[in-house]
Amino acid sequence: MRWLTNVRLPACPGLWRITLDGDNQIAGLEPLSAGTAAAGDDWGGDWLSPGGVDLQINGGLGLAFPELQEGDLPRLLELLELLWRDGVEAIAPTLVTCGIPELRQALAVLRQARAAHRPGRSQLLGAHLEGPFLAPARRGAHPSLHLATPSLEALQQRIGGFEGEIALVTLAPELPGADAVIAELRRLGILVSLGHSEANEAQASAAFSQGVGMLTHAFNAMPGLHHRNPGPIAAAALGGHVALGLIADGVHVAPSMAVLLQRLAPDQVVLVSDALAPYGLADGVHRWDQRALIVENGSCRLEDGTLAGVTLPLLEGVRRLARWGGDVDRAIAAATVLPRQLVGAAADCRSQLLGLPLVEALRWSGPSDDLRWRRAA
Repeated sequence: MRWLTNVRLPACPGLWRITLDGDNQIAGLEPLSAGTAAAGDDWGGDWLSPGGVDLQINGGLGLAFPELQEGDLPRLLELLELLWRDGVEAIAPTLVTCGIPELRQALAVLRQARAAHRPGRSQLLGAHLEGPFLAPARRGAHPSLHLATPSLEALQQRIGGFEGEIALVTLAPELPGADAVIAELRRLGILVSLGHSEANEAQASAAFSQGVGMLTHAFNAMPGLHHRNPGPIAAAALGGHVALGLIADGVHVAPSMAVLLQRLAPDQVVLVSDALAPYGLADGVHRWDQRALIVENGSCRLEDGTLAGVTLPLLEGVRRLARWGGDVDRAIAAATVLPRQLVGAAADCRSQLLGLPLVEALRWSGPSDDLRWRRAA
């Protein structure tokens, strides 16, 4: 047995003592009373967390997930290794609005990659379908050609045969026909997220009561917070159970608004990267389907200036959110503990860490304005 002492856990107050078994797996976690001098390796208040979970990532190393072909499998596995090195344990590969054949081809390649999982690679969760049931006025960088009216037939055309391999669907719940699609997705156990939507507060509240459980990249591609028109963000924050997806790059959402959102709903903010195909590549001009994608300082824009995503790692968002707001605890939880809850993991950090090899966990150290992470072992 081996012990770690004076350890902090995200979203679990106080200091903890961690017991490791002979295989260096986490076998026990117990709180330390104030003033206790426990034996073990003294972590001096450093944080221990599971690895990151990214529920919205669109590609990397030049691969855009909706364009995946079978020949891309080796590079996809290479990307999963890069993500592991970047501290991300699992991803929901995000498929933005595209043609039906392309979507189904991508899902088939992801199925093959999922079967090839091994240690040292980020795990592929079910896919995140961001579209095609989106509000045209809020489509952002999604191509209008492939937007669709929500219907059970349109849903079946896209995910038939892959129902068990979809984790999340982003849609605009105010569109005609969306109610039936939401009900079917929930029946299948698929998380539904409001995004690229014109929904007002009442429409958003109705969607949340139907089982919609998340906002996709809050503030972006939806009505913002306004004192006379609160919109879906207010409805989600007041609802108390809806996750608030947040891109913490400082461009998609101003730092002050990101901090405000987390203080309004500290247990609901879930960090996502929204990383695009140039993730892991240098800044410059890249391709996205047939369009040019201009990458500068980690931000991706189309030629017309439309903000399309980022190339920043998920855990860089943790560092920035901690620096802006000073709340290391909640910043770490937002990228590690809370997204796990959304995909069915145990409710708190202790339960998520129990049985985990220490090498798969992350150690966070430093002040909030210079937070750093490394593998715990």
